[in-house]
Amino acid sequence: MDFASINWLAVLACVVAAMVIGSFWYNPKTFFPTWWKAIGKSGDPSMTGGGAMTWGLTILAALVQAIFMSLFVTAMGSMNAGGVTLVSGMTAGFLLWLGFVAPSSLTNKLFAGQMKAWFIEVGGHLVTFVVMGAILGLWR
Repeated sequence: MDFASINWLAVLACVVAAMVIGSFWYNPKTFFPTWWKAIGKSGDPSMTGGGAMTWGLTILAALVQAIFMSLFVTAMGSMNAGGVTLVSGMTAGFLLWLGFVAPSSLTNKLFAGQMKAWFIEVGGHLVTFVVMGAILGLWR
């Protein structure tokens, strides 16, 4: 693991992108109402808290994802004759999603009986991971 290979500005851009994607994905005009019901919640979501700690941990999670995705994008790029590219970055994001995010979250939702929520959540993660990979692949 070569942490010196990390482009920290690109990582920061990935965190911002993750927050923007999440705000659109879970907007009251998009998937939020369906997701809210699918996880068994009712009533006004603004009354459930979700303050500074929730947002702080969400940003921290996106930061950790972006850092390790950067390492993975660099590793995948080193296996290609062309090095790190947009396509190799997007592929890295897709593979991380396919190999780790989708199956581990599927297990959780299967046992919770929340498959509808899984489809919404995993879709958001797919978009986020592919976009993060694209940013990291382009911004060398």
